[in-house]
Amino acid sequence: MTGAAKASAVVIGASGGIGKAFETALIEEGAFDVVHGFARSRTGTQYLELLDEASIAAAAAHVAQGPVPTLVIVATGLLHAGTRGPEKALGDLDPEWLAKVYAVNAIGPALVAKHFLPIMPKKGRAVFAALSARVGSISDNRLGGWHGYRASKAALNMLVRNLAIEERRRNDRTVVVALHPGTVDTGLSRPFQANVQPGRLFDPERAALQLLDVIEGLKAPDSGKLFDFEGAEIEF
Repeated sequence: MTGAAKASAVVIGASGGIGKAFETALIEEGAFDVVHGFARSRTGTQYLELLDEASIAAAAAHVAQGPVPTLVIVATGLLHAGTRGPEKALGDLDPEWLAKVYAVNAIGPALVAKHFLPIMPKKGRAVFAALSARVGSISDNRLGGWHGYRASKAALNMLVRNLAIEERRRNDRTVVVALHPGTVDTGLSRPFQANVQPGRLFDPERAALQLLDVIEGLKAPDSGKLFDFEGAEIEF
């Protein structure tokens, strides 16, 4: 008898709070023969700049040389940078900032999918997951504001739905999903943690484990949807 086919996992954004926690948890769990962690702060074959398609293509080519990736997680996102934060009102809109937020939150993950989905299995279960956010749900929007972040995450959700439909034609057991991690104690959320309810601020390790549990429970019909850290579907 032959052994089980070898498989790898991929984490994009592995130098961030949640991304690093994903990478560590996947290595510690030992379910994959290889765990690839990519980030712009890394060098050599682990380097990936989300806004540079050539680096994404190179990373995918590197992964394709080894065990087939059956799990790809895009753990990237942009909410604020330097003195620039999410818009509180219409007058705060700035075209350069909007373009950058869209580039990181929507275009980058789409390009990762462009290069990584084709090297994932053509049959059997596989998962491509991108971190989104509840505030990207149009139907759940009650407060307004944060225009660029909300809109870019909504765009990501639509891309996930599109990707799921297209991928179903190639492998109907691939699950393409968006995931909401909750509010996690990372640099992305730090300026906004004062309003978080007690017990709803998660450390990155807990958030990663919660989402890995959600991923483990996903079925083919879940493809193209958005789920929170408890496995509940969030309507787009």
